[in-house]
Amino acid sequence: MATARPALGRVLPGSSMLFLCDMQEKFRGTISFFPQIVAVSARMLQVARMLDIPVMLTEQYPTGLGPTVPELGAQDIRAVPKTCFSMVVPEVERLMNARPSLRSVLLCGIEAQACIMVRFPPDAVLTPGRPLRSPLMSTLPLTSDPPPQSTALDLLERGLDVHVVADACSSRSQVDRLLALSRMRQSGAFLTTSECLILQLVRDSAHPRFKEVQKLIRDPAPDSGLLGLFQGQSPLLN
Repeated sequence: MATARPALGRVLPGSSMLFLCDMQEKFRGTISFFPQIVAVSARMLQVARMLDIPVMLTEQYPTGLGPTVPELGAQDIRAVPKTCFSMVVPEVERLMNARPSLRSVLLCGIEAQACIMVRFPPDAVLTPGRPLRSPLMSTLPLTSDPPPQSTALDLLERGLDVHVVADACSSRSQVDRLLALSRMRQSGAFLTTSECLILQLVRDSAHPRFKEVQKLIRDPAPDSGLLGLFQGQSPLLN
């Protein structure tokens, strides 16, 4: 019997979308490497504009967590507000469905173990009166409605390739970040870096926008603490 061929994870501008998840004011002082995560995400956004890749931007409960930070450079993009821990809300689904050629989602943002990855069981509830330690969760209106599954797992369930831009995703805790990246990889997402994805999208130095892209990546992406996650017995190496 022939061995199943592993997914290659190719990305093409015409069949990709960039998702920017919840990079908001309230998280400035709590997310590890927040300025670097936003800077790398801003780089991805610039490339998406150059290559005409559609962009989805969400904000988690903006009344409590504030607007998207200005340094992301997304002021001209209407943010989709949400309260659940997934970007795949009805409005985003409608926009995805309007692109039948969609095959790949490039995923940036926070928090890695929450709106990027975490999967709630179908009977999960937010219990009124129970303290929640995350800034993301503690400002949410309490509800008995179960939140949907997370962004990466929601997208994978729809048969899409998910490319998690590891140098553009973080958490408050580096342990949560490490295990969330590992969990997403186990579920079939591709872990990659911003420069790796950018070069995959351009593919050829003869591309008409290559010179502009080259200026963006001439300097390495800012260090977002990834190297430490790959040392020792890291589950990302297994």
